Amino acid sequence: MSDLSPLGFNPFTRFADAPPRSEWIITDRPLHRVLRFTRRTIDDVVNSPIVKNEVLGYYKLQKYIARRMEIVELEKQWNGIS
Repeated sequence: MSDLSPLGFNPFTRFADAPPRSEWIITDRPLHRVLRFTRRTIDDVVNSPIVKNEVLGYYKLQKYIARRMEIVELEKQWNGIS
């Protein structure tokens, strides 16, 4: 009675036994992070060259730090340091 097909196998058992697959995708938006940090809006950046240079400086700093962190992590993996 537990088999749903005349051949003796249940095609739905594969789905019932497998755990549900779920993934969290986190998008990285560095410009939004910089704008929140400086408490500026995109309108401020477009309308003022001073604000544009300020946000650009923080954006470049954020990119530099992110690259440096990746390099340090790769060096740790290469050298076998945990």
